Amino acid sequence: MTRINLTKKDITNSIYMQIGFSKKLSETLLEDILEIILQNIIKHKKVKIAKFGTFILRKKKQRIGRNPKTKEIKLIQERNVILFKASKELKSYINKNGTK
Repeated sequence: MTRINLTKKDITNSIYMQIGFSKKLSETLLEDILEIILQNIIKHKKVKIAKFGTFILRKKKQRIGRNPKTKEIKLIQERNVILFKASKELKSYINKNGTK
């Protein structure tokens, strides 16, 4: 199975083709949507998009890690990570329409 990345340019072109906005307006629209999502994740620690899923900002504590190749032990700093949990509707859609 080959991995195909979806880029901002792909989404912008899709908006341009399907809705008919100019490419510049489509790009601005996508950037604004992503910025709204990111700002809300930072501010509220959680963003739920109905029938799609929930983004959750979680703080991971500092811990000791090990490089599996060199066995070198290092301290992994405390950091924030973003988790995504798909909604029931998205899971159902993927299972009905997904490829096998």
